[in-house]
Amino acid sequence: MALLIRNGEIVTVGSRVQADIYVENETITRIGKGIEAPPNAEIIDATGKLVFPGFIDPHVHIYLPFMATFAKDTHESGSIAALIGGTTTYIEMCCPNRNDDALEGYQLWKSKADGKSACDYAFHMSVTKFVEETESQLQQIVADGTASFKLFLAYKNFFGVDDAEMYQTLELAKRLGVIVTAHCENAELVARLQQKLLAEGRTGPEWHEPSRPESVEAEGTVHFATFLENTGATGYVVHLSCEKALRAALEAKSRSVKIHVESVLPHFLLDKTYAERPGVQGMKHVMSPPLRAKHNQAVLWNALALGSIDTVGTDHCPFDTEQKLLGKDSFVNIPNGIPGIEDRVNLLYTHGVKRGRLDLDRFVDAASTRAAKLFGLFPRKGTIAVGSDADFVVYDPNYRGVVSAKLQHVNNDYNAFEGMEIEGRPSVVTVRGIVQVRDGKFVGERGRGKMLKREPSHF
Repeated sequence: MALLIRNGEIVTVGSRVQADIYVENETITRIGKGIEAPPNAEIIDATGKLVFPGFIDPHVHIYLPFMATFAKDTHESGSIAALIGGTTTYIEMCCPNRNDDALEGYQLWKSKADGKSACDYAFHMSVTKFVEETESQLQQIVADGTASFKLFLAYKNFFGVDDAEMYQTLELAKRLGVIVTAHCENAELVARLQQKLLAEGRTGPEWHEPSRPESVEAEGTVHFATFLENTGATGYVVHLSCEKALRAALEAKSRSVKIHVESVLPHFLLDKTYAERPGVQGMKHVMSPPLRAKHNQAVLWNALALGSIDTVGTDHCPFDTEQKLLGKDSFVNIPNGIPGIEDRVNLLYTHGVKRGRLDLDRFVDAASTRAAKLFGLFPRKGTIAVGSDADFVVYDPNYRGVVSAKLQHVNNDYNAFEGMEIEGRPSVVTVRGIVQVRDGKFVGERGRGKMLKREPSHF
């Protein structure tokens, strides 16, 4: 079916123009003023609204066995929440652990999404060990269209790799042209600090952050950058949380290390006092790297405005209150994660654009375009151009609302951003030319999403 979006202000990186957009067969075929539509076309009047390319969340967890439990979302619930929040594509971390077969894990993660997601999706393939069959398995996975890897420098003996395995992964990635994302903390230091704090009887959620302080994240970032420098691979630091780690990444970039930086929504808006609340209220805000001292937020916002931080993801990882209480006797047993896939775009727009921290150009770049370019999706995704997929967010800047667990669509019983006001929300959201969301309600096709096959581009 044809689709015409009329009278909106189209916002892409480097361009703002008042024009119409015409869509046929899932792609954009014309952009201009006064486009006439055939009688059977669906027409959306975007007068007074902004028209953005569909937003991309480069870091989510939907299916995740972790810390004796499972993340709560399914691809059905997570994708509907994403779409209501304006995210039309997400990249999920495929995370088999060290005891799993990598190829079997990859097929399992794919099966969880197949036919269930309402928006398009892709994967980062986690490399949690490097054994005899790993290279051939990763080659098969890349050939299947998954052109990014994930390394954990944390979670020793579960997801974490040692230096030899990191080197082998990066060397292979360089040959294959694959970008490697990395969770940068020093696993040994975290383990030692956890043991020390527990031995001292410090068991509450407020001790999670001191067990993996800023210096530990900074060291992990330096470590990853050093391996990138000596292999020539391209790297991407996920969920960077603090000034010390940012300084380490930028210092590496200054000497031509191919390193990119992601921060995630919680680190821009929440600080460590949220996780220092007693009992389950603190547990709800436990993630890794942890929420940090508040002064880091201004540093992250400034770096985001300058483009030193490339992208804003969520590290969406929903565990409900009952699951968080698994750590009631020890912070090391609190499932790590804060949901955010539904709230990222609105809160970034409100606290970034509306508060004068970000211009619209950088907002679109950070929440959509740059992720598309880094992960092999551009110009199919991440822009509004003839030939691109017809993923749009018709955004109402005059909407006013409040974030609340009572209104959310993620499969979780709390919201870490509870009570925060939003100034703007998606009015209409499309996936490849089909309207999936209208005014905060899912009205589209469940299972419409498809896995996006990507070609390596980081040779």
